[in-house]
Amino acid sequence: MISRSYTNLLDLASGNFPVMGREPSSSTSSSSRRLPRVMTVPGNVSEFDDDDQAHSVSSDNPSSSDRMIIVANRLPLKAERLKNGSWSFTWDQDALYLQLKDGLPEDMEVLYVGSLTVDVESQEQEEVAQILLEKFKCVPTFFPPDLHSKFYYGFCKKQLWPLFHYMLPFSPQDGKRFDRSMWEAYVAANKLFFQRVVEVINPDDDYVWIHDYHLMVLPTFLRRRFNRIRMGFSSTARSLHPALLNSDLIGFHTFDYARHFLACCSRMLGLEYQSKRGYIGLEYYGRTVGIKIMPVGIDMGRIQAVMRCSEEEGKVTELRRRYEGKTVLLGIDDLDVFKGIDLKLLAMEQMLKQHPSWRGKAVLVQIVNPARGKRIDTEKIRGEIEESCRRINEAFGYQPIVYIDTPISITEMNAYYHIAECVVVTAVRDGMNLTPYEYIVCRQGPKKSMLVVSEFIGCSPSLSATGEALNEAISMSDAEKQLRHEKHFRYVSTHDVAFWSRSFLQDLERICVDHFKKRCWGWGSVLVARSEEWETCGQGTDFGWMQIVEPVMKQYTESTDGSSIEVKDSALVWQYRDAEQGFGSLQAKEMLDHLESVLANEPVAVKSGHYIVEVKPQGVSKGSVSEKIFSSMAEEGRPVDFVLCIGDDRSDEDMFEAIGNAMSKNLLCGDALVFACTVGQKPSKAKYYLDDTLEVASMLESLAEASDASNFSMRELDGAL
Repeated sequence: MISRSYTNLLDLASGNFPVMGREPSSSTSSSSRRLPRVMTVPGNVSEFDDDDQAHSVSSDNPSSSDRMIIVANRLPLKAERLKNGSWSFTWDQDALYLQLKDGLPEDMEVLYVGSLTVDVESQEQEEVAQILLEKFKCVPTFFPPDLHSKFYYGFCKKQLWPLFHYMLPFSPQDGKRFDRSMWEAYVAANKLFFQRVVEVINPDDDYVWIHDYHLMVLPTFLRRRFNRIRMGFSSTARSLHPALLNSDLIGFHTFDYARHFLACCSRMLGLEYQSKRGYIGLEYYGRTVGIKIMPVGIDMGRIQAVMRCSEEEGKVTELRRRYEGKTVLLGIDDLDVFKGIDLKLLAMEQMLKQHPSWRGKAVLVQIVNPARGKRIDTEKIRGEIEESCRRINEAFGYQPIVYIDTPISITEMNAYYHIAECVVVTAVRDGMNLTPYEYIVCRQGPKKSMLVVSEFIGCSPSLSATGEALNEAISMSDAEKQLRHEKHFRYVSTHDVAFWSRSFLQDLERICVDHFKKRCWGWGSVLVARSEEWETCGQGTDFGWMQIVEPVMKQYTESTDGSSIEVKDSALVWQYRDAEQGFGSLQAKEMLDHLESVLANEPVAVKSGHYIVEVKPQGVSKGSVSEKIFSSMAEEGRPVDFVLCIGDDRSDEDMFEAIGNAMSKNLLCGDALVFACTVGQKPSKAKYYLDDTLEVASMLESLAEASDASNFSMRELDGAL
């Protein structure tokens, strides 16, 4: 693989000439292996000789040298302090991050970066880190005192989590008002994860898979440091943060989640998505960011193994005896306000009132998992549930509600799945709830399963949830139950967690192929035409088409508040930057179709851009103008000897292609100095970059000062480059 980094033109102009290098890994021995440390600093760019080399960086099938770095809030480990004071670590077999490894190539090394569920004293951290790296290929992120609490229980659970579930802070008493200290903790925690990734990553060979909304800032840090990194982000929540666009591929579990994200990109950044051959993509700083919609699956082997253990331990037999003669409905939920547990209890009460024949026969077993976050409303919710259970159980002369709020083993939980005729999930807002998937697998024995699933949970579209009343679900014929079970089991068994991770990696590889064929450079537009009169470039001077275009644009301007028309010498531009974004984009697409229709026989091009629709003569671009300038100056016997290009737009690409052609055709001086610079790091054709317009101004000022102070030569700058 070719190691590369990118040169900041401001450093060069200021005389700060960088040196490319990598800090050697610390020495290793049989007794102590240190974390590898990789440091990338700015330097010269190593260009690909041809497309084959570019393609070798990102092939269709990841090679054995590729490695996947999975970054998540928690490592897939269980930790325990032994009586002798030492630590014991084991794999957490139920962790999603561990299970998704099953879908990756067998020869692909997997490295995990995340935090532990326990606090490790500072004097023990280095030793623990080495143990976890050597035995588990895990790189732990350690937090200073109180940082993790503010980051996870503070910002993630008290501010982000309610927001992603449509809970707005209507009053200070809600406890969800924005707290800057919590946000600062969130950013600080993301920086710690970033530092751990930097210590181990080889950006040319590694993939990075970041999971969930706890780490939404991390893609920005990594993209700034490693422009050509292959990076994916998957989320179980409605993540809306534009920072995710620094990833190459963003995965959502449902279209609903993706739709909200795309709407956010449109309203905040003016980015419109495009669908091509079934794939959704966003153009962002010269890269195509893929949007993947696919729900996560479960680990079939793990569930089936636990089910066998449940039967061997007699759990299933014990529960069958306990609920003999009863029809068992089952609910398994976390204790939070969105799970709709109380609504489920009220639905059970209503069924018993409307269908007395089920009294004494139907039982709802409601298992409540411990709350994941420290929320102020947890005890209130618990009290409401307990009160409903007491009232309903007293009303019908038997115990129709069995309420379990103590932790139970996974084998006992699977045993409940096995004996339940129906699983009920009544969440009012939820992410990717895998309870129905697990239930279907555990019911493969009797081959009958029924679901009453809320439309507001992530898995309901993939399971075609009926949403019928409880009575209809448990009264259905055995043949119908079997038919529905077979349909659902077929989906769950073929779309397991391995399928999900394999599909994600394939799409990440596909989206990155084009990125690696490009050089991460950009182009600008600073050239000097020396003749005294301006020349018009184009196929002619007939602009009669403007009389066709202008009335159409006026029509859309009148019906689109905030839009306007810009009249140029050789083009007409309709701008809608100040219009309502959703409506403006809709009108722009309609106008584009309208103009293409009425201008079909005219020598013009109709194009859409960033908040604009432009009509201009065919064959006229920055590239054609550049060619005209280079060729005319060469014909006059004074070929160009210096070119400085700075730009940030896609339209500049034609010009830079023309500059490259001019060099190959010897239209420039043999020793011409060409400085092509993009504003913002992105794949393009410039050798240098500047972060923003402020750096552009600083660079120009630095060049001027250096030239005035010491007769600074551009030859010296070229030599340094």
